[in-house]
Amino acid sequence: MPKAMLIDTSKCTACRGCQVACKQWNDLPAEKTRNWGSYQNPRELSANTWKLVTFREIDRGDEVKWLFLPMQCVHCTQASCVSVCPTGAAHHQGEFVVIDQKLCIGCGYCVEACPFGIPHSIPGVGGRRKGTARKCTFCIDRVSNGLLPSCAKTCPAGAYKYGERDELIASGRSGVEHLKAKGHPNASLYGEKELGGLHVMFLLTEPASLYGLPEAPRPATSRVVGQWLSGLITAGIVAALPFWLLFKRKKELASGKGGE
Repeated sequence: MPKAMLIDTSKCTACRGCQVACKQWNDLPAEKTRNWGSYQNPRELSANTWKLVTFREIDRGDEVKWLFLPMQCVHCTQASCVSVCPTGAAHHQGEFVVIDQKLCIGCGYCVEACPFGIPHSIPGVGGRRKGTARKCTFCIDRVSNGLLPSCAKTCPAGAYKYGERDELIASGRSGVEHLKAKGHPNASLYGEKELGGLHVMFLLTEPASLYGLPEAPRPATSRVVGQWLSGLITAGIVAALPFWLLFKRKKELASGKGGE
């Protein structure tokens, strides 16, 4: 059965322990930050920040409400990054989406295609215009060994649940009814059906758009042949990596041989 994670935003206190845990486990460097008028810091996800608690202020006239969203890659079933990747670097490994750094050529297609703005390229090195794309891996090295994702492990408020996706959906639906009974009429479960089903789902108290989430995300259209060719040219590796090898890699991933 596929695994997933459910994040109850009504329990999130924005302590950012999940951000720190993600940095520590993945050995990601700190980023230079500045005061830009929000408690949210850093300002956005990056190649070195894979987890970010976003802060959104909702002013209803008679009250001001904070919405906190622990954002990361949501590991879509219909993943745009996988569809547009010219080399097969972005691929499904089971239910999770990972980017193979050895195959990534830094074309940036996944960065542009993701409806959630998740993948980011590292700064270019050695004269390259841009570096490889990086993002949350769902702590696949942990979960494949029976451990919780680092963010879920560290949350002091119990906002995270990890387990069988079907069970989490049932828990999320129950949570929606509970929140509505508690005075949150706009409560919803985000991720059950979006993009074929997300493997990081959110229990929301307000409409998705108020959290900065797309209400109806759509997968990117894959213009396969043209993108493969232009991706190869962009990277300048046509001579270094035979074109047939990339076709072979994509075929293996499509058949399930290259992602397990």
